[in-house]
Amino acid sequence: MEIEWLGHAGFKISSEKVIFVDPYKAETSDKADIILVTHPHYDHFSIEDIRQISKMETVIIGPEECRAAINTHKIHHKEFKTILPGYTIAVYNCSITGVPAYNVTKHFHKKADGWVGFVIRTENRAIYHAGDTDFVQEMASIKADIAMLPVGGTYTMNAREAAQACNLIKPKIAIPMHYGSIIGSKTDAEVFTKSVAHSKVQVMEKNVPIEVG
Repeated sequence: MEIEWLGHAGFKISSEKVIFVDPYKAETSDKADIILVTHPHYDHFSIEDIRQISKMETVIIGPEECRAAINTHKIHHKEFKTILPGYTIAVYNCSITGVPAYNVTKHFHKKADGWVGFVIRTENRAIYHAGDTDFVQEMASIKADIAMLPVGGTYTMNAREAAQACNLIKPKIAIPMHYGSIIGSKTDAEVFTKSVAHSKVQVMEKNVPIEVG
């Protein structure tokens, strides 16, 4: 399995199938088997990026409010599947579970909106992409080998809060995200690294894949 950080909150996971999560200003010509969208904000639901990486066999999974834009812009895809927190969708030998992603005291991502992070199960691994979220109580039930956590603050939890979440989840590998473009800097990733107690932290370089053994 390879994981590639596309910048901001975007990732490409190459396993049995090619999975993209929240591609935004992604510099790639690769095509997706599965595209996962956490919520409809422009830096997570980028029509331009989705158009570039989609093909007729692509399955797109995201909140229902993204469906109309996919259809309006005539994006090549096989199917759009709606997901909510607690839903699990089986597609192409992968299991995709929506998990809660929301702000506790901020107003940018409301719990009532039903937006999500994802637990992706493929090749006997569980990968958690937290989406845009604060450190929320539902994280106590998440089991993951790899966790991708926002650290940039303002719209999401900050680096120290993300480290608290990581220390609760205890993945084998933790990857900081949601910094370096719209919000946050590499300093946030460094603070996160120093604050994580139980996991190996992988601070990724944009567009440089890593192998996950």
